[in-house]
Amino acid sequence: MAKISKKRKAALAKIDSNKQYTLNDATKLMKEISYTKFDSSVDIDIRLGVDPKKANQMVRGVVSLPHGTGKDVRVLALVTPDKEEEAKAAGADYVGLDEFIQKIEQGWVDIDIIVTQPNVMAKLGKLGKVLGPRNLMPNPKSGTVTTEIGKTVREVKAGKIDFKVDKEGAIHTSIGKSTFAPEKLAENAIELIQTIAKLKPSSAKGTYFKGISLSTTMSPGVSVEAKSVPGI
Repeated sequence: MAKISKKRKAALAKIDSNKQYTLNDATKLMKEISYTKFDSSVDIDIRLGVDPKKANQMVRGVVSLPHGTGKDVRVLALVTPDKEEEAKAAGADYVGLDEFIQKIEQGWVDIDIIVTQPNVMAKLGKLGKVLGPRNLMPNPKSGTVTTEIGKTVREVKAGKIDFKVDKEGAIHTSIGKSTFAPEKLAENAIELIQTIAKLKPSSAKGTYFKGISLSTTMSPGVSVEAKSVPGI
C-alpha cells in the first residue's frame, strides 16, 4: 500500500468525505487542501448521465471562463501568409504553416492549442496520429477552425476552453489556480456548468449531473452539491 504523506493526511483531515459541499464552500477549501510548492491548478470533474458511445449523447462545447484559467496558454496559429500578422498581433506564440507542420511531424508538440483556417485543414490530416491522442487537432466544433483568427487567438489566451465528455461519461478540465479568490473559482465553475447544462442531449434520460467534484493538483477531491450551482 502506498504511504500517505503528512501533507496529504493534513489535506484529507480538512474534508468530510461523506459530505457534499456547496459550490461556495468547496471553492473556499481549495487553497486549504493545496499542498504543492507551485501554484496548483484547480480542476473540476463532472460526471454526466449520458452514454458517450451513442452519437446523440455526446456532450462537447466551448466556454469562456470569466477569470481565465490562470495558465499561460501556448497557441500555435497554422495560417496562410495573409493571416500571419493578424495572428501575431492577437498574441499567438507561434505563427506559420508548412515549417510547423514539418516540426509536428518530427514530434514537436510544445503547445496547448492550435488555431487554423478551414482552407488549411487538408494539410493537417496527416498529423492526426500525433495531434489526435494529445487532443490538439483543431476542430470546428471547438472553434479552433475559423476565419476569425485574431479574435479566436485572443479568446483562447483570455481563457476560452473546449471540453468533451470522455468514454466514462465525465468532463474533466481546469477552472483556475489555487491562488484564485474563491469567488473567482466559483464564477468560473458556474459558467462551465451552466454551459454544460444547456448542452444536455434530448435523448439523455434521468439525472444529468450525477456528480461534481473539485480538487487541486495532487489533492483529494471535494464533492459538490449540484443543486448549489445556480441555473441547473
